[in-house]
Amino acid sequence: MDHRERTRVVITGMGCISPLGNDPHTLWQNIIQGKSGVGLITYFDASDSPVKIAAQVKDFDPATRFGSRDARRMDRFAQLGLAASGQALENSGLTVTDENRDRIGVLIGSGIGGGSTLFDQFKIYHERGPSRVSPFLVPMMIPDSAGGMVAIQFGMRGPNLAVSAACATGNYAIGEATHIIQRGEADAMLAGGAEGVLHPIAVAGLHNMTALSMRNDEPQRASRPFDRNRDGFVMGEGAAVLVLESLEHAQARGAHILAEVSGYGASNDAFHITAPDEKGAGAARCMKIALADAGLDITDIGYINAHGTSTPLNDKSETAAIKAAFGELAYGVPVSSTKSMTGHLLGAAGALEALICVKTLQESLLPPTINYDTPDPDCDLDYVPNVARPAAVRHAMSNSFGFGGHNATLILSRFEATPGAPGQ
Repeated sequence: MDHRERTRVVITGMGCISPLGNDPHTLWQNIIQGKSGVGLITYFDASDSPVKIAAQVKDFDPATRFGSRDARRMDRFAQLGLAASGQALENSGLTVTDENRDRIGVLIGSGIGGGSTLFDQFKIYHERGPSRVSPFLVPMMIPDSAGGMVAIQFGMRGPNLAVSAACATGNYAIGEATHIIQRGEADAMLAGGAEGVLHPIAVAGLHNMTALSMRNDEPQRASRPFDRNRDGFVMGEGAAVLVLESLEHAQARGAHILAEVSGYGASNDAFHITAPDEKGAGAARCMKIALADAGLDITDIGYINAHGTSTPLNDKSETAAIKAAFGELAYGVPVSSTKSMTGHLLGAAGALEALICVKTLQESLLPPTINYDTPDPDCDLDYVPNVARPAAVRHAMSNSFGFGGHNATLILSRFEATPGAPGQ
């Protein structure tokens, strides 16, 4: 279908639980001030771990939010996803009723799902026997449990599923939820990602594949995307959820429209189980697909929120990909990685960064890449170093790439009642 004829999908609500704040306003204020959410691990005794830092969520008590009984029956990623979804729904002003509940769906992805529950129950199995394994292990472990809990909590009976595409999951979730609305299968979708697997085994596994930063003595300076001295990403946790609606549905109920999902692209490197293609061919193709889907040119993009993990290979590859997609214009497009502040939320990263892009469109401020001290000859674009920058942006691109070669790009735009007209 021609992009000019298809159903337009808009964002009417947002919610998040993150290392930099448990609502979009707090998150944004910390982002534009260049604050870091990284610190020493407190969830477990990391004294024997080579990695002692992470980007943990603060001031989040699931028992207070959901009651002790219900909290115990949800893995942490589902708790985070449910809390972010409630915020997003409230922010949107969308009320679920008997009349509309069949047309409201949920698509919340997770890269790992209930890994912490599985790890803990595996230990119980070996130490105390099979009879002591929780009967809630499987429903807590499966990656679609966050979406299921959201539907149960709010009575949504539309399409409900999870996607899992490693660290590209959040973008895939928003893109595929957009397609569900465009196919006419729902009027509104809660879409995003959730991850909560700051567990010693997960940390050890990522460390042993040399993916994580070892800058334990300077936690807040550990995540340093595109900097020559980067040494790996900082593991994080959290959730972000957007309320997506067809434009017709949003306007009919008088919703306040925050932004529009104007483009979505997906591809795979078909190259390596963890390493990106050094030339960035698959990622570049993904960006081009999203531009074509939006009906936009490279000259229309005013900001790129990079995947920018702070690993040597990713940042070099993504820089090459942006150059391949944008040509010489790549040097004139501001690119920043907010993972320098939030850490890497794995399957929730793309959704949180989409939320940040919406705030960028609204506030006309570009988030910085903090800890950018030493330029890398292989990373020579404008990374908005260290300080937020004023800039009016109409169209923002957000990249997410994941293990297995998964690539997903979103283009988010200021809402215009008539495309091409002055923004409203």
